[in-house]
This record gives sequence, C-alpha cells and structure tokens, in this order.
Amino acid sequence: MKLILRPFELKLKHTFTISRESHNTQSTLIVELKDGDISGYGEGTSNPYYGITVQKMTDDILGIKHLIEADSDKTPEAFWDTIYPHLKHNMFALCALDIAYNDLYARKKGKKLYELWNYTTDKNPLTDYTIGIDTIDKMVAKMKELPWPIYKIKLGTEEDIAIVEALRQHTDAVFRIDANCGWTADETIKNAVALKALGVEFLEQPLKADDWDAHREVFKKSVLPIVADESCQIEADIDKCHNHFHGVNVKLVKCGGLTPARRMLTKARQLGMKTMVGCMTESSVGISAIAHLLPLLDYVDMDGPLLLAEDIANGVTIKNGVVEYSHLNGTGVSLI
Repeated sequence: MKLILRPFELKLKHTFTISRESHNTQSTLIVELKDGDISGYGEGTSNPYYGITVQKMTDDILGIKHLIEADSDKTPEAFWDTIYPHLKHNMFALCALDIAYNDLYARKKGKKLYELWNYTTDKNPLTDYTIGIDTIDKMVAKMKELPWPIYKIKLGTEEDIAIVEALRQHTDAVFRIDANCGWTADETIKNAVALKALGVEFLEQPLKADDWDAHREVFKKSVLPIVADESCQIEADIDKCHNHFHGVNVKLVKCGGLTPARRMLTKARQLGMKTMVGCMTESSVGISAIAHLLPLLDYVDMDGPLLLAEDIANGVTIKNGVVEYSHLNGTGVSLI
C-alpha cells in the first residue's frame, strides 16, 4: 500500500466567523492510500483551536509511513488499532488515515461504505446550512442567497436574539443555534426561552467545554435541548456528556475518524442521547465520509462544500438539504 499526501488551501465563498475566530480560507490535508489500481481518500483540516496544522499532520503521518504502508489487508478496525497508539496526540491526522483506509477497504470489496456496514439510507436526516456571524444585513443576505430547510446559525455576540429575530422574518426554516462556547449558563437558560419562541430546534455547545457544573445546570433548566460539540471530542466523552447534554455532535477529525465515530454514536444512542455528526470547513472528501453515517443520526451538519468557492473533489451532492450518494464505491470520492 502506498501513502500519498496532498495539502490544499480551500477558498471560502464568504468570510466565516464564529464566536472565537474568522477566516477566508481553510488549510486541509488529503490522504490517499493506494493499493494496486484502487485508491481511498481521507481528509484532515487544520484547526487553531486544537493546535492542528497541515504541517503537523504531515509530519506525524510521515513518521509512521512504514507502519501505514505495511497494512493493506486488515479490517479498518484493526488498521485503526494499529496506528492509534502512534497518533493519539493528533486525532486529525488519525482521522484522515482512517477515512482513507475505510474508503479503500470498501472499494476493494466492491461496495459503498454504508452497504458494507449494512446500513439502510431511506430515513437519512437533512443537513443544515451554516450562517456564520456577521452583520444582521449580511447574515440575512447569506440566508437569502441559499434558501434551505434548516439553518445552523452561529452566535456569541451582543445582539444574538436580535439576529435570530431578524432572520426569522425572512424564512420559516428550522433554526439551530451554535454559540461555540460563547455564553454563560444564565445567558443560555434565558436565551433558550426567547429562541424556542423563534422556532429554534436546539442549542449547540453554549458554554465552555470543561464547565461541567454549568452544563449540568443548563441541562436541567433549559427549555431547549443542548447538544455537545467542544465537550465531546473522543470516545470517553460520551459517558461524560450523559446527563449533561441531551445530544452529542461527533466530529470525525476530533475523535479520530469513522471507526471511533461509529462506536461513539452507538454508545450515545444506548444512553438515550440524540446523535449528530458535524463538519469542519471541509471539501467533499471529508463530507462524503460523513454521509455514510447518516443512518445513525438524528441531525447532521455536513455543509462544508457549500461554503467553498471551489471544491477539490467530487463525491456526495447536496440539494435543499438532501444528500445524494455518488455512484462510486467506498465513500464515493474522486479528486478533481
């Protein structure tokens, strides 16, 4: 098996702003694992919040190149177990390798990944479309630019309720709110009342990730469900989030790929929690991998390619929230 690494700088349609940062481009690393004439593709994005750069992912992956290239016949679970001890400090790199190996493995079996897992896709949830923080006029304009059934609205400003009130005047779509750790417990409990009246479905990660006492208070008192994001990174966090959140947003780059994500989602369901998978600002390589987890999910945020000025790959397509799979096997990806 041959390892090939390709760095890219993804250009965004609009400046993307959340409560702690803004950016116009997104650095990402595409991993290709090639066995004979068949290739599998995975992706890991850079992320300053988690201290991850493309160079760091590249260095860490190349550091175990010999180990990676020695494996081609193992199951994805066995492959993950082999490389995890060497990359547990860099889940983003582990994720890119895990997705690529899952893709390659399924293609070698002549199946789409969800077929290999025996998942049924007839009840897949719709994906939301994210509106980043901006002036109210620009946020309204972004929403009008792409009419959508579900919007995920980034908040964490001095005028959060006014923003949602203004957006609500222009659509009947479902709203989901992501404050990215930008609120206090009191703000969350208060805001939830107003936001529920404005047609908001749930609140995602309103508080700082490690403020567990406050999470518990909000969990008990909020009139809207609370979904963990920054508080739910790895498999052990599912148990921690139980009885502190109503649901979990599992992100592949944070947990180390599809292999642990499937275990996390299964565990969350067993605990009676709502399940969600979210994305970073990724190309169709990472997003197409997420698509194969849809049968396990209540909610999904996989709008990454819709936020790009140009994509670097073909894969799943998304129209009005509905995800259509590629005709190709594996995750269905081909690089452009």
